[in-house]
Amino acid sequence: MTGPGAPPTGGPTDERAPAARKAPRTPDAPITVLGFDFGLKRIGLASGDSLTATAAPRRAVAMREDGPDWPAIEREVRALKPGLLVVGVPYNADGSPGRLTAAARRFGVALEERFGLPVEHVDEHGSSLEAGAALKHARSSGERRRRVRRADIDSVAAAIILERWLAGSGRGPR
Repeated sequence: MTGPGAPPTGGPTDERAPAARKAPRTPDAPITVLGFDFGLKRIGLASGDSLTATAAPRRAVAMREDGPDWPAIEREVRALKPGLLVVGVPYNADGSPGRLTAAARRFGVALEERFGLPVEHVDEHGSSLEAGAALKHARSSGERRRRVRRADIDSVAAAIILERWLAGSGRGPR
């Protein structure tokens, strides 16, 4: 069936999520995606796109006593004009919620409310460890000259989280 009122084609959809919030796995037009590694001291940021399925770290933003540095996040959203936001949600190795799971989910809700963009969550288990190891290796091999800072780890972790989303892994019913 084709024409107005015909069901969309292009693969299965996840009926558990409202259609307005669910980004397609393979969009017709490439979209820019902004990824977040939520933390209590900093929030790592990364940008990527669905065409290349790659992500690059951006400058981390601070967490203040009253919450995230919203003006800094807004600057990134305005500059990049993403079509989707991806938030890493920490789960334990056994799949149970971690100590920051609820806070990361609340952060995702706040992003959606502030910017009116769809937000998806990705299991971020191990992303910070992976990011730290990659940065330390780059430094020891001479690829990176300056020392590794925690903010660098957070933003590389956000890139890892975003690349997981772009690859279609890390998404689950959580």
